[in-house]
Amino acid sequence: MSGIFGDTLTFHQEEGGAVELVAFGDDKYARYETVDGYSVVYDADRGAYCYAETDSAGPGRRFVSSGVPLSQPAPVGLPRHLREGQGYRREVFKDRVLQTIPEEDRAHLDPDTLLTFGPVKGLLPGDALTAGDVQGLTILVDFPDTATDVTVDDVSALLNSPNFTANGNRCSVKEFFRTMSTGKLRFTNTVVGPFRMSRPRLAYGLKQHRGELVPEALQAAADAGVDFSRFDSLERGIVDSVCIMYAGQTEFREDLWPHNSRFPAQIGDVRTDFYTVTSIGDTAADLRIGTFCHESGHLLCRWPDLYDYGTVEREGDDFTSAGMGTYCAMSAGDHLGDGFLPSAVCVYLRRLVGWTRDVDISVPGSYEAVQGEYDKALIYHNPQRKNVEYYLVENRSRLGFDSRLTSSGLAVYHCDIKGSNEFQQGNQVRHYQCALLQADGHLDLETGLNFGDGGDLYGPIAGTALSHGSHPASLWWDGSESGLTLSGIGAPGEVIAFTTGEQGIAGTQITGRSAPGAEIPDQDVGGLTDSIALEGAGTVRDLTVSIDIEHARIGDLRVVLLAPSGRRAVIHNRTGGDTKNLRLTLTSQPPSLLAPLIGDAVTGGWQLKVTDAVEGSAGMLRSWEITIRTGT
Repeated sequence: MSGIFGDTLTFHQEEGGAVELVAFGDDKYARYETVDGYSVVYDADRGAYCYAETDSAGPGRRFVSSGVPLSQPAPVGLPRHLREGQGYRREVFKDRVLQTIPEEDRAHLDPDTLLTFGPVKGLLPGDALTAGDVQGLTILVDFPDTATDVTVDDVSALLNSPNFTANGNRCSVKEFFRTMSTGKLRFTNTVVGPFRMSRPRLAYGLKQHRGELVPEALQAAADAGVDFSRFDSLERGIVDSVCIMYAGQTEFREDLWPHNSRFPAQIGDVRTDFYTVTSIGDTAADLRIGTFCHESGHLLCRWPDLYDYGTVEREGDDFTSAGMGTYCAMSAGDHLGDGFLPSAVCVYLRRLVGWTRDVDISVPGSYEAVQGEYDKALIYHNPQRKNVEYYLVENRSRLGFDSRLTSSGLAVYHCDIKGSNEFQQGNQVRHYQCALLQADGHLDLETGLNFGDGGDLYGPIAGTALSHGSHPASLWWDGSESGLTLSGIGAPGEVIAFTTGEQGIAGTQITGRSAPGAEIPDQDVGGLTDSIALEGAGTVRDLTVSIDIEHARIGDLRVVLLAPSGRRAVIHNRTGGDTKNLRLTLTSQPPSLLAPLIGDAVTGGWQLKVTDAVEGSAGMLRSWEITIRTGT
C-alpha cells in the first residue's frame, strides 16, 4: 500500500476543474478534506466533489453527499473534520485486506493482524520471490479520455535499465532490488501495451466500478496475444508479477490508488495472483521508481508496511503515528525526492527475506558499520526470544540511497516480528514491529510529529550513547535490561566505528569538589557557572551530586548540571517557594533527575549553572561535589 499522510493533492472531476484536497489513508480506506478542513465525498450523480454529511450518529455512520459542490460555500452549520464511524471503517478495511490474502490462508488469520503486522514470521502471507531471475509483466493502459505519449521503451528503461538516471531517478527498479539484495534478486519486467480501457479514466476511481481495472487490463493483454506463461519463472503455474500502469497522474481514489493486492485469474496454463497498480504520469518525465519499488516490495518480498494506517483504531483512537518515517522505502521513504530518490529498505526487512548475514555484536568489542553494505546485519539478540525480538544497527549516513534522509549517522532499530507499526505505545504488549530509537530521546515518529528529523541518528559520541540508563534506553519490550551498550560512535560517513560492551573498569569511583564561595548574580539569565574537571577512563554508571547554596528564597533559583558532552540535567527548577538555602544530595538511582547523564563519558569539565530569575534576593554558591562510579 502507498500511504498518504495529510498531503495536499490534485483531484479531478467530471464536472468542473481540478480541486486541491487533503488526503489521509491508503487504497484500503481513505478520507478527503478541503484545505480548510471540510470532509468531502465524490458525488457520482453530480460528477463532482461535494461537502460530506453523515447518515447517522453511531459507529456505523457513513458519509453521504450534501449535494453542495465545492465551488459553493459549505452548508451552514456543517462541522469540519467529520469522520465516518469506527465500525464502518473497520468493516471496509477488513473486507479489502482479506482480498489480498490467499484463500487457503484466510481461515488461519485474524484480519486485524493483516494491517502492519507481518503474521508470517514478520512477512505477509503468500509466496515470497526473493532470489533468482523473477519475470514481471507490466501492462500499460490508457482511457478513451486520457491517452499517453509515454512509450513502452520509456517504461522499460525505468524498470530494467542498468544505468537509468533519467529525470533524476536514482536507478531503475531492477537495480534497486539488485542493490538491496546484493545481487540475489534479479527482477526484470516485460512491458506491453498500451491497451485502451472501456471507461473514462475517472470511472475507475468510483466505488461503483471498484475492482474493474485489473481484470479488464489482464483480459486486454490476453486478447492481444500476450503469453502469460513466460512470466512463471519458478514453474509454479503462477505468474510471478503483474503491474498495471495507467495513463495520467496518480489519482488517489479506488482502483487508481497505487496499491498491491491479488486477482487470481486463469489465463491459459497459468493463473495470476499478486499484482500492483501505479500511474505512468502525463509524460516520460513523470516516471519515477519510488512507488513502483514500494508496491513491488509487497508483491515480491511480502514485506509489510512499516507505518501506521490509523484506520481500524486497534489502539482505541484515531491517532496516526509515522512508523519508520522516511527511514525505509516500505514506510514513507519511497516518497523522498518526489519519488525519484527513495531511501533504502531498512536492514530489518532485508534480514527477514534472507538477504543478509548476521554479525553478532553482543560480544564486547569494536565494530564498523559500512554505508550501503546491504548484505550484513549487525544484530544483538534477545536470548529469551531468539529471532523474534532483537536490536539491529545500521549506517544510514547521507550517501547513495540515503542521500535525502533528514538525519545522518548510526541507526539503532528495536525489532519484534510479533509487533505492529500500528502500535505507537511502546509497551510490552503494544509496540512497533520495527522501531527507530531516536537518538535525541524524542518520540517524534511515534507521536506523528514528523517523518524524521536531524536528531534521529547517533554520532559522533565519545562516551556511551546507548545503555540501560540512557534516554532512549536499550531495554527489551518487557522493560528488562538488554545489556546492549554502544559507545565511541564515529562521525557519519562511509564507515562508522562504534564499540559495544562495558567501558572502563566497572566500579571505579571518581570524585571532584569545588568551593567557590561565589555570588549568584541577581535577575541575570547568564547566572553563575562553576566547573569541576574530572579525569578517568570509562563512562558514568552511578552519579551523586551534592550542592550547598545560600539564598533567601530558593524558589527563585534554577540549577543545571552539565556533562562534558553537553548533556544536561535540571536538578532544581524554581521550586520551594520562600524556603531558605538549597542544600541537597541527589543520586542517579531511578527515578532520578540525573538519569540523562548516565552513560556519558567521565573525562572533562562538569559544570554547575545557577541562575536567579527574580530581583531582590542575593545568594551564594558555597560548594558542590560530584561523585561518579564508572562502568555499565
